[in-house]
Amino acid sequence: MLIRKISVSAVLFASIQWMTPHSPAQEIPEMPGGPDRHELTVQAQSHLLGDWGGLRSELQERGVTFDLQYVGDHLWNIESEKKLRLASWNRFRGTVDLNLDTLTHWHETTFHATAVWQTGDNLGQYLGLLADPSGMASANTFRLDSWWIEKRFWDGRLEMRAGQFAAQDFYGAQHYAASFIFEPIGYALGNLGTTYESYDPPSTPAAELRVAPLKYLYVKSMVFAADRIPYAHNLTGLVPQFKGAASSASEIGFSPGQKASDVHAFDNVDSRRGYSGLYQFGTVYNPGKFSGQGLSVPRSGDYLLYWMANQAVWRVERTQSKGLDATASYDWSPADVNQNDREFTAGLRYNEPFPFTFHNTVSLGYVQNHLSPNFRIASALPFKDERGVELNTLLHVTPSLMAQPVLQYFANAGGGGSRAVVLGLRTKIDF
Repeated sequence: MLIRKISVSAVLFASIQWMTPHSPAQEIPEMPGGPDRHELTVQAQSHLLGDWGGLRSELQERGVTFDLQYVGDHLWNIESEKKLRLASWNRFRGTVDLNLDTLTHWHETTFHATAVWQTGDNLGQYLGLLADPSGMASANTFRLDSWWIEKRFWDGRLEMRAGQFAAQDFYGAQHYAASFIFEPIGYALGNLGTTYESYDPPSTPAAELRVAPLKYLYVKSMVFAADRIPYAHNLTGLVPQFKGAASSASEIGFSPGQKASDVHAFDNVDSRRGYSGLYQFGTVYNPGKFSGQGLSVPRSGDYLLYWMANQAVWRVERTQSKGLDATASYDWSPADVNQNDREFTAGLRYNEPFPFTFHNTVSLGYVQNHLSPNFRIASALPFKDERGVELNTLLHVTPSLMAQPVLQYFANAGGGGSRAVVLGLRTKIDF
């Protein structure tokens, strides 16, 4: 089924390309998301290694963009039952984007590929937390993450994409993710894995169709391989593996303040100007076999529903970004199959609170995870809702260097009765 849908996308791409009018060269539509997202626009960014003697700018004019970035989460477990104190997670991501409109005159067509090397200690796994203190910690790996070719029609009102990419980068993804550190707000909803929704860096084969029928409304849907052990099946990411059920994710979004055809999964300094907002409802469905407490035999199919709201609530100047933003999200999945069946997140972000010449924010986030009582062992104490709070300050000291100190507090770790306090620092360097 997955191969068939990707083939259909390819046929549609070839059959209606001649209908598309010529348009000027466009900016790359999607960049890495979550912790890897650039806060600044392409025009405002700079690189630690400079312009390579003018070569970088020359390549960009020809439609070739290179990016090499380091992101590190250095977290201290300053209070908990566990003894390990310092955990550091480090990621290097290399990305190449090709504007095929400029290179080959394939109108409104782009190619994207990104690879990562990441290593370190996963503090959330060590502390037994449902909400991971780091939004990027997973497994030690060096691999090709994502690649895709994307075709846009009619000024972006219709988009088609096919390749290898992660559903969690676009469905259930937090729009303000770069402003937070811990996973449920700093990347994507933390329990999307209950349906085996694909995530990065072990992305899987996928195809997506996105339509913006109205100025402030879009609908999108994708099919992807819901591989339950993607690291094991594809060690390098170089050869797409069609493992697991052909699952689907769909979303409808309302975007007051900016055209739906311009909305990306994650925002940046430019997109948050004025009273912009994004309201989303989505669902993820996996038709595979699932077992659960109280089920005598595995059943076919599992699903998750999510609701997300992001809104600029106050601006010092109506057309600028300085001011207060709010975000909230909630998801639900059947309690008889999914142990972590509900999650709620909320957050506030103040843009440019300090009178610095560089970009800065202060963000406060909250996450609450619910565990289904169906999974409680008879002799064990009832589960408690795990709650986490985060306060951080983002300081984009230079266009190529960012520092983000953070303080986190977790109550009822893993649904039990213990607590944890984490102090940390995220750093980003664009080379």
